[in-house]
Amino acid sequence: MLQIIGHALEHTFIDTIKLIPFLFLTYFAMEYLEHKSEEKVNMWVRRSGKLGPVIGSLLGIVPQCGFSAAASNLYAGRVISMGTLFAIYLSTSDEMLPILLSEKAPVRVILPILLAKAAVGMAAGFLIDLFYRKKGEEHVHIHEICEHEHCHCERGILRSAFSHTLQITFFIFVIGFVLELALGVIGEEYLQRLILDRPVVGPLLAGIVGLIPNCAASVVVTQLYLQGIIGVGSLLAGLLTGSGVGLLVLFKVNHDNKENFRILGLLYIIGVIVGIVTECVTR
Repeated sequence: MLQIIGHALEHTFIDTIKLIPFLFLTYFAMEYLEHKSEEKVNMWVRRSGKLGPVIGSLLGIVPQCGFSAAASNLYAGRVISMGTLFAIYLSTSDEMLPILLSEKAPVRVILPILLAKAAVGMAAGFLIDLFYRKKGEEHVHIHEICEHEHCHCERGILRSAFSHTLQITFFIFVIGFVLELALGVIGEEYLQRLILDRPVVGPLLAGIVGLIPNCAASVVVTQLYLQGIIGVGSLLAGLLTGSGVGLLVLFKVNHDNKENFRILGLLYIIGVIVGIVTECVTR
């Protein structure tokens, strides 16, 4: 057992160290773009009107600090519709894109995932607005979004990128170590059969993981996908239900808890259904 733990630690440490330069460069670029466009992005979402699901889903696929949190605040003040909120939640990928880029995943793998999430977010958003459109006159101010997302935007681009890199590196190391340990103890083939041979179980479990209001959720499902333990359907289920800290902020700022739980439940159902259908199609 000690040999397995030692091997897992060594393997995980080497793999994680290799990712740090790529993660830092990715986050630095993301922070730069975000600082230049944050106000415009929020303005576009606020003024999107009936086209909210289109704008929200397209902007959501670009990883941004606190975007899902901003959407939660906007919805709580009825500045955006529920459909726009869902479009943003479903299209938001959190840490998926930086990890895939740092792992040098090919464009033919990354692009379909991003487009699928945007398409699901857009379609779900329009359907939800069609059946449920709640209007209101009250508005809220977007407080410091960084209070809800540990991105430290106020500290400047370089420090923010460095802080985010350290945080995600820690998550990758912990999750990678647990996976390596599981593979060493249980066996890779058995673990793959346990999930991959059951097209319903994978998306159901991944959808639950995605609901964790933390960037660790997207790290977990992305790493499981890269390890070949879950398929693309389970990956989509976890990423669709994962909205970063968006749900956490929603429960804090939107005082209608029954509505919050309906949003959470519907988010899970949409993610799991899309995941199951994808698993069945791609098998």
